[in-house]
Amino acid sequence: MRMSPPPAHSGHQFWRDASLPFVEARAIVDGRKVRYAKHSHETFSIGVIRYGRTDYINQATRQHAGPGSVVVMNPGDVHGCNPISDEPWSYRMLYVEPTWLGRLQHEWGFSANQDFHPLAATMSTAPALYADFNRFFDVLTDDAADPLLRQCASVAFFEQMQSSFDPATPMARDANHKLARAADYISDNCSAALKLEDICAAADLSPSYLIRAFRKHYGMTPHTYLLNRRVQRARGLLKGGGAIADVALATGFSDQAHFQRIFKHFLAATPGQYRR
Repeated sequence: MRMSPPPAHSGHQFWRDASLPFVEARAIVDGRKVRYAKHSHETFSIGVIRYGRTDYINQATRQHAGPGSVVVMNPGDVHGCNPISDEPWSYRMLYVEPTWLGRLQHEWGFSANQDFHPLAATMSTAPALYADFNRFFDVLTDDAADPLLRQCASVAFFEQMQSSFDPATPMARDANHKLARAADYISDNCSAALKLEDICAAADLSPSYLIRAFRKHYGMTPHTYLLNRRVQRARGLLKGGGAIADVALATGFSDQAHFQRIFKHFLAATPGQYRR
């Protein structure tokens, strides 16, 4: 699916193409009214701020990002990125399947025992990386570009991106295996009506420790994490052409109205806008 014209009131643009199923693009033309709750993605995410300034939160890090900034979110990073005041705000984002990127990393010399090597940095202001991103984004979303050109550009850009960051530092968030088990259990069962005791049993943690440590580690409660996982699963079903009402039920929401409200809360776009 090509990038479609944005609705006049929102400036949302989404791009997908069957020839590059591992990447999805999004552009916000005027994001002054776009507000996100803290959330995470299954994908590796990288984006640039084109106009305006934003309050960028990633895990325990909080920074101001302005024009020329490149922001990075590893899969699972709890983050938020909202405009400061009512300034004009425009940005571009790429969402990349970590398995695809992980295979490239193996070719570049990373351990084959790790599917994806997380980046240690959360932001860069390097002009070359910013320019490389925009050139790649323009090729990716150009309807006239040959599929092979886009595929080659994909590999070239992410190799350049990798070399722009220090990849050596392992991510500290992977250290607590019990919390990771809790997060995995929520992800694997996000369409079900989960109970706290079920999550605790899967992770071998007490309820009080789980709630306190999970929020400190991931930046959100287990319940909010569950809702976020449902929204991320719903994205995949909507991309596959699923009807909004059917997707709502399939992802564990009580009704379509609840699904609409939570989806917009996390993605600052309605299911209908995303599906188009």
